[in-house]
Amino acid sequence: MNTVMTFSCCAMAAAMFLAGCKGNTKKNVGEAEDAPADIPADTAAENAPVSLSQLPDEPVFDIETSLGTIKVKLYENTPRHRNNFAKLALNGFYDGLLFHRIIDDFMIQGGDPLTRDSSKRELFGTGGPGYTIPAEFVPEYRHKKGALAAARMGDMANPMKESSGSQFYLVQNPDNCVHLDGDYTVFGETVEGLDVIDKIASVPVDRNGLPIEDVRIISVQPDTSCLKK
Repeated sequence: MNTVMTFSCCAMAAAMFLAGCKGNTKKNVGEAEDAPADIPADTAAENAPVSLSQLPDEPVFDIETSLGTIKVKLYENTPRHRNNFAKLALNGFYDGLLFHRIIDDFMIQGGDPLTRDSSKRELFGTGGPGYTIPAEFVPEYRHKKGALAAARMGDMANPMKESSGSQFYLVQNPDNCVHLDGDYTVFGETVEGLDVIDKIASVPVDRNGLPIEDVRIISVQPDTSCLKK
C-alpha cells in the first residue's frame, strides 16, 4: 500500500494484523518477572550479560535490524510489558527473528520465534513463548509515530485483550493506527530510528505482508550507558 489508507482499508489491515497473533494463549504469565516458557527460571538471569535489576525504570534498547537500528524506550507505567520485553531481549530471544508482517502506511511487526525456520513460513505470525500478558492500557500512551506496542489475538478469541508474549509492532503512520488506541497495549516509543521504520515499511512484500527479501532483527541490546551503577 503506497497511499494513505481509508478507514475501511485500515480496518482490513488491522484484521490481517490480528490474524497473525493466534496461538499464543497457552497460559497467562501474570507478572512478567516469571521466566518465558522456553527459558528455565534458574538460568533466565544467568545467561544474560545484563540483569533486569541493572536497568533503569525506563530502559532503552537498540533493535539492530538488517536495515538499520531502531532505539526504543520502554515505559515505566507498563511494567509487565516492559519487564517481559527486557527479559526476552536480554536472553537473546529476539536475535535472528524476522519482521514477518509489514504494511506500508500502517506498522511493522516482529517477534515470532517461528520466523527463525524458513520451513515454517506458512505459520509465521502464529508463534510465541507460550504465554500471554495482561493488558496494560495507559491513556496517555497512544499510537504515535514509532510507538512500540504488543500484538494480540482478536477480541472474539481474546475478550480481555491480552497481549502476545513476544510479538510486537512499531507504528509507521499514526493516522492509520489511531483506532487501535485503548485496544492494544502501547509500552514504549522510538527515540531514534524513525527513518529505519520508514525504510522497513517500504520494502516489497507478498500478499500476507511478508517481505520478499528477509528483514531480520540482528539483536536487541540494552543501551549500557543508561544502566544503574
